[in-house]
Amino acid sequence: MNYTYLRRLYARRAELEAKLELYDARYCFGEEEVDDGTENELKQRIEEISEEIAALEHSPR
Repeated sequence: MNYTYLRRLYARRAELEAKLELYDARYCFGEEEVDDGTENELKQRIEEISEEIAALEHSPR
């Protein structure tokens, strides 16, 4: 298993989750117009990275 790559995936997922939280906060306070594409795109990318992480963690070493 490539631990450096796995760490990068964790970092990327955390970055995307932070962007999603920021988007949600801005939306709640009326700073952003509703843009379902942005939110859905972030959620989709987080899911893809989570699946890749799970596959790497459960692969034979």
